[in-house]
Amino acid sequence: MPELAEKILLFTDSVIRRMTRISEEYHAVNLSQGFPDFSPPQEILDRLSEVAQKGPHQYGLTWGAENFRKALSEYHYCFTKQRIDPEKEIVVTCGSTEAMMAAVMTVTNPGDKVIVFSPFYENYGADTILSGADPIYVPLYPPLFDFNYEELEKAFKKRPKALILCNPSNPCGKVFTKEELEYIAFLAKKYDTFVITDEVYEHIVYKPYVHTYFSTLPGMYERTLTCGSLSKTYSITGWRLGYIIAPPAIINGAKQIHDFLTVAAPSPLQEAAIVGLKFGKSYYDDLLSMYTHKRTIMMDGLDTLGISHTNPQGAYYILLDISEYGFDNDLEFCELLARDIGVGAVPGSSFFKEPVYNLIRLHFAKNDETLYEALNRLEKMKKIIKKRK
Repeated sequence: MPELAEKILLFTDSVIRRMTRISEEYHAVNLSQGFPDFSPPQEILDRLSEVAQKGPHQYGLTWGAENFRKALSEYHYCFTKQRIDPEKEIVVTCGSTEAMMAAVMTVTNPGDKVIVFSPFYENYGADTILSGADPIYVPLYPPLFDFNYEELEKAFKKRPKALILCNPSNPCGKVFTKEELEYIAFLAKKYDTFVITDEVYEHIVYKPYVHTYFSTLPGMYERTLTCGSLSKTYSITGWRLGYIIAPPAIINGAKQIHDFLTVAAPSPLQEAAIVGLKFGKSYYDDLLSMYTHKRTIMMDGLDTLGISHTNPQGAYYILLDISEYGFDNDLEFCELLARDIGVGAVPGSSFFKEPVYNLIRLHFAKNDETLYEALNRLEKMKKIIKKRK
């Protein structure tokens, strides 16, 4: 038998999705994979019921239904004040997962280099490798997860084709400051580099932090591929609706890549989601208020239990420090946590290029009752896991 492709040896399966399977096996509260256990907005569900009867149910236009792209264009303008041509500057994808993959494939050739901040969402390294490019990892330093300006320019001096920017960041919840983003923009122009942004948590930014859309910085729209998603904003992670926004020359290439990756995003779900894209400002204010409340539940609960943790500036993830337990293998710790405590988490090492084994990631996109139950179970963590160890 011939050998399989060498590139599959360069990364594992998704550790996040693996931990969901382990959580289900042990009936643990799943705070590993970041999806809600509450319903999407009722208006979207009502519209979905109508679409289920009336359609569309067949293939849609490859790069997105016309009315969906128009609604997405208006939505984008509301928050960025950028006028986007829905015909030439948007391609609708099967979730932001495909958007990121298509974006990387659109701008890189085999052998090109791509800068990735570490910690990073696990797909970024895999996307780069699958595209035939080589990742250059630049560390973000806790507790605020800032980057070193000299280290970043050193990476740019290797002449990367692109930089991937997740803002707000998964898994550490960092919200990049405008000053940091302007420095990235300066280097992108200086070294002629594309910037691929993942902004799926754009509306989950906790006060006093402020989200800056990278493409709105002077001279950046021309070299930015903005990847977005409806998953987190409307609590529809299973609908797989994402998009890329970029100048026409880039979108033309992205359309070709997307066409042969997935053909088209689900047409009935695009139709149903349009109502969400037309929500007013109050919806997004309420969304932030809800997640601010859930963040407070999680942080206060962990403080009461004496469990050290990060203070997320955005998104809905929190990192716990497990140094005191003496584990060299954080995956082993997470498996014990699911089995013996009944809480699902993700080992931090799956997000870091550096050898980091003292952090695990939890998320708080859950009903309050679910979060309180998880905290009640975590109360036993120190006694039981130290005993098992």
